[in-house]
Order: sequence, then structure tokens, then C-alpha cells
Amino acid sequence: MFPLKGQLMIDLAGANLQREERELLSNSNVGGVILFARNFIDQTQICDLVRQIRNIKSQLLIAVDQEGGRVQRFKQGFTRLPAIQRLGDLVHEDKNRGMSLCHDLGWLMSSEILACGIDISFAPVVDIDRRFSKVIGDRAFSDDPDVVVSATDAYIDGMHEAGMAVTAKHFPGHGGVEADSHHEAPIDQRTLAELQSRDLKPYESLASKFDAVMPAHITFPKIDSESVGFSSYWLNNVLRINYGFQGLIFSDDLSMMAANVAGTYKDRARSALIAGCDMVLVCNNRKGALEVVDYLESLGSIESRPHNSMMARKFPSWSSLKESKRYLEIVKTLRELFG
Repeated sequence: MFPLKGQLMIDLAGANLQREERELLSNSNVGGVILFARNFIDQTQICDLVRQIRNIKSQLLIAVDQEGGRVQRFKQGFTRLPAIQRLGDLVHEDKNRGMSLCHDLGWLMSSEILACGIDISFAPVVDIDRRFSKVIGDRAFSDDPDVVVSATDAYIDGMHEAGMAVTAKHFPGHGGVEADSHHEAPIDQRTLAELQSRDLKPYESLASKFDAVMPAHITFPKIDSESVGFSSYWLNNVLRINYGFQGLIFSDDLSMMAANVAGTYKDRARSALIAGCDMVLVCNNRKGALEVVDYLESLGSIESRPHNSMMARKFPSWSSLKESKRYLEIVKTLRELFG
């Protein structure tokens, strides 16, 4: 397969493509699109929007955050997914039963997204947390690293079975800081040894199964002076060399407040790419996205891993999915367990 390039992933304004967006998606430096709740009306509409995007550039990587709980962008016509911490609690209570459900939920979530023609949901969250972090909380399987490793392992197997690549987030762990990186720049004073005994355990155990990783916009001053997503030490020395990770690295959204530490949007993109990110995300700031496009165009050709590996392995039809015995059984189980 021809290696796919385009180091920028952008967002869209609404439920329909605008002319300016069509032109931007055609730019060779744009390699992906992330969809939000504002882009969604119902199942039929989102499938049509995806078709419009594919008609512009068939190999664009299309993504969404469909974690479950309070982070589920598509709802009408989709299964309401529980926060994954409820799955982690089941793993804690009954490991075999809990892991079986994690596998099923990974498959179900992925299958519904793939049925829309979308390649990936940025999942799973592998942070270690319960109630400490403002932005993570019940988005994490557990505050017990061993539960997170077991639940994540099963969830990944379900995603892979459905045909979806996985993106583990937020490296090396967002559960140890209370601050929300969307609105401030978190500082975590822990040492590397402390992280290795807790937050880094999922990466130590499962790095070979991760297709992609998304780093956190957090600075760990006792380990490295740079924020993780702009740090070669974190992305290369720790993630790639220490843990042997070979997949793609997506930046977290460069429009988040915590990314301000790296300067202008051009500076943020440059720092992230130099540090080791393969694709950078700029959402909710079109001016910033255009600034990054101009920067990338000025570079000509740059080295990065192609994103072919993140494209969907298969796209089931909605009709076949909703008629399948397995799908119906999982939906029934979810209703019985979580209402």
C-alpha cells in the first residue's frame, strides 16, 4: 500500500462540510479529521458526512472520541456506553467476567464506529485514576494499575477483532494531576521511579499491542523540563527505546491551554514533530490549523511514519451489525448491568 502522509489532523465546524473545509481537506499536509458532537445529528447524517469526506480524499484518517460515559460524541442511534471505570470495577470484582465484558465493549464500540466508515476512536484511556484528576476520573478503568492492564488488554483485543486500531492515552499518565490540561498546564512532581511503579505499567506491559499512543500535555520537572508531547526524552527514550513501542504517536490537541507552553501554533507543531509525534491535532482554532498548514508547506517533505496502520481493517454494514446475535446479546447485557 502506498504510504500515507499528512502530518495534521483537523476538526470541522458543524454537521455539513463548508467550502473552505473542502479546500483544506484537499491539502496534502492534512492527513486526518476528528469529529465531535457538533458534527453529529444522527446515524444517517454522520454516515453521509463521512462519505463526503471520503469523496474529497479517500485515504484521510477519520477519528472520533467514543470512549463511553461522559465522552461519547455520537449518541442518537448508537449504544449508550458506560464509563469504562464501571468495566474496571467488574474486572476487580470478577476478573474473568469483567475482562470478557471489556472485550465485548471494545468490539461493540469499534463496530458501531466502523459501520459509519470512521477509522478510529481515540481509545482506550489507560490512565490510572478514580476521582483525583478533573479531566480523567471515570474515564479510566481503575486506580489499580493491575486492573487497568487486564481491562485494557481485553478491550484492545475486542477493538482489534472488530478491525480497529487502538490509541492508548494519555502517556505517561494523566491520573496523577488534578489540573485539567484543556484549561491549564499541569505540573506533576513525581519521579520516574514513582511513575514506573504506577502510571507507566500499562505501557510496560502492553506497548507491543498499542497501534498508536497519545501523550499528555503535562510537565514532569523532576524527569524532563519539556512537556511530554514536546519532549524527545519522553517520546523516544522512554516510550520507544525503553518500552519498544513501534506505532504512531499522535499529539493531543495543540489548541489546549497546556500546549501554550510551546509557543505559537507553528512552534507547537514544530516542537511536537521534532520530539517524535507523527501527526499533530489542531482543533477548535481554524487560524491555528492554517498556521500549521503553512508551516508544513514550508518544509516540503518531512520524515514521519505513514498512518496506513491506523486505517480501518474492515467496515461492517449497520444492517448486518444490528442483526447479529452477538451484537444484540452485548446490548442486552449492557442494559441489564447499567440500565
